[in-house]
Amino acid sequence: MNIQFLGATGGEVTGSKVLVTTITGKKILLDCGTYQGKGLETDSMNRDLGFNPEEIDILLLSHAHIDHSGLIPYICKQGFKGKIYCTHATRDLCSIMLPDAGKIQESDIIDFNKKQAKLGLPPGEPLYTARDAFASLRYFISMPTDLKITIEEGVQVAFYGTGHILGGSAIVLYFQENGEEKSLCYTGDIGRYNKHLLKNPDPFPQVDYIITESTYGDRRHEPIPKAEEKLAQVVQETCVKNLGKLLIPSFAIGRCQEIIYILNLLKKKNRLPDVPIFVDSPLSVSATDIYRLHTECFKDDILDVIRTQKDPFGFDNLIYVRTKEDSKRLNTHNRPCIIISASGMMEAGRIKHHLANNIENRRTTVLVVGYCSPNTLGHKIASGEKIVSIYGNKYQVNAQIRQIDALSGHADYEEMHRYLSCQDKNKVKQIFLIHGERPVQYKYRDYLNTNGFKNISIPEFRENVIL
Repeated sequence: MNIQFLGATGGEVTGSKVLVTTITGKKILLDCGTYQGKGLETDSMNRDLGFNPEEIDILLLSHAHIDHSGLIPYICKQGFKGKIYCTHATRDLCSIMLPDAGKIQESDIIDFNKKQAKLGLPPGEPLYTARDAFASLRYFISMPTDLKITIEEGVQVAFYGTGHILGGSAIVLYFQENGEEKSLCYTGDIGRYNKHLLKNPDPFPQVDYIITESTYGDRRHEPIPKAEEKLAQVVQETCVKNLGKLLIPSFAIGRCQEIIYILNLLKKKNRLPDVPIFVDSPLSVSATDIYRLHTECFKDDILDVIRTQKDPFGFDNLIYVRTKEDSKRLNTHNRPCIIISASGMMEAGRIKHHLANNIENRRTTVLVVGYCSPNTLGHKIASGEKIVSIYGNKYQVNAQIRQIDALSGHADYEEMHRYLSCQDKNKVKQIFLIHGERPVQYKYRDYLNTNGFKNISIPEFRENVIL
């Protein structure tokens, strides 16, 4: 069995892709995500796959986030005709996220081509369109977690929930080679424990090899109840004391629903001022509808809430914004309010337009609630840069910048170790760390070594490993 690391390596935290080639020559791709936040370089990185899509037999998808799923329509456009296995919730989320990504690319290419025309340069084309994305959905086959199935002769797979987002799962593969079974776990992204909505990460069966993320390998999150308290304080400071707008850039899937639920809890405790809360992201609205469908992913106490109380994703003062016209009206909304809008890294979506209109206002607060890759607008704002570029224009950052990492969907180093502790360390032959910045990976590798895990590798981009 051969493994090639084709993305989220070399210090990158997006573009997740791992290619597994079996002893019989079958090619299995683990995730197929886009690179994000690299400016003009991003497009060329995404087009340079490192493999021929026509040769891929099967794609196994850990979850629906675009940095793990976003190139699926592109490889289908380039000739992939295999099967895509994932959980039921992941398939449903991809049915809205991938077409949305296609629409964004269609819109971005129009602006790009206007600039190209002014320079006398040839026009470009999007990686794929919304139509391409819809066409790719025909290849999806969804299945429940904790069920082992045969996907090729001598190859079996099972998914185990990670609690990262709805449907997010680790992928465990079993290979029969020369009469011997080998097993590999690809964790995808690992969620936090004791979150409000989703179940805790499930333990996975003993395996020989592990490929795992390391995003927060050097950081320890605050307990979630403290994050709830901090959120209440930021709302009071912004909307009551400063009479300003609170902008919360948030991923449409996962983070948005968690924040809405926490705000619902705060409202029930009379901890929220009487201000409107706008969820300004059509994708978030659609995703929240899908959340309502997949109660199998929720914790038991949330199921009790759903059975006995009103909708946990709907309450007084909460307003879902769908149309561009309603979104633009928020520019003239000069009263205190909360605006939750995608994307979480502030690289695309309606949040950029809200930042452009409000970031120079000293009464505004921008609340960063998750990881932002280096070079993204979100990372620049969170790290304290005083002048940022939005839509090609320079803006002075006068807004207050606050961060609550505990609301992140990614586990910290202690939680990631807790997740891996279901394994007998002496039976794990090798661990590969991906999806993390290099200095962070070195610290996490040392931490795992100290806690008994051995033979930990940090693969280079496009490195081949024979197991």
